[in-house]
Amino acid sequence: MIDQAWLDRAQKDGGRVSHLELLHAQFTGQDWSELEVRKSRFQSCTFTDCDFTGAAFYECLFSGCCFSECRLPGTFFQDCRIEGSKLDGADLRRVRLRRCALEDTLARYANWNAAVLDQCTLKNCDLTESALSECRLSKLSFDSVNLTGAELFKTSFRGLDLSRCTLDGVALSASCAELKGAAISAQQAAVVARVLGIRVVP
Repeated sequence: MIDQAWLDRAQKDGGRVSHLELLHAQFTGQDWSELEVRKSRFQSCTFTDCDFTGAAFYECLFSGCCFSECRLPGTFFQDCRIEGSKLDGADLRRVRLRRCALEDTLARYANWNAAVLDQCTLKNCDLTESALSECRLSKLSFDSVNLTGAELFKTSFRGLDLSRCTLDGVALSASCAELKGAAISAQQAAVVARVLGIRVVP
């Protein structure tokens, strides 16, 4: 069983664990910070008020997991998959994702400020009213991502295809520089026009 004592021993023994197989496990108030987790599978697990600050996950799968009131600032994910999971309200400041896939996942009201996403895929994800300011995005694929009401200040979407995403009510700078060089649909262009104060006449 992974309890706080087990985590404390893992941190003292170099902080590296691998090949965990956890199913329907529940964790409350645990400290996973600075741990390095490799090639592990988390299936239908619930994390409540847990601290993942500075942790690193490599080749891990999170399927049907729930992160409630969790802190993940500075956490690193590489070659990971997060599917059917819930990260609503999570603290994801400065999180770094490289070659990761997020699918059918809720991350509403989450704080992604200063996050780095490189070569990642987001599909059927809900980021409603999330904070995505000053993020660095590179070689991303967005498919059916809901960004309604999201704050996008100083995050460049240049070169990204947002045409299948929802952009209603997004918060942009006065010049909408965040969307310069991005591909958007005609319907989304009308939304951006409203942000700029332009009245679109049908």
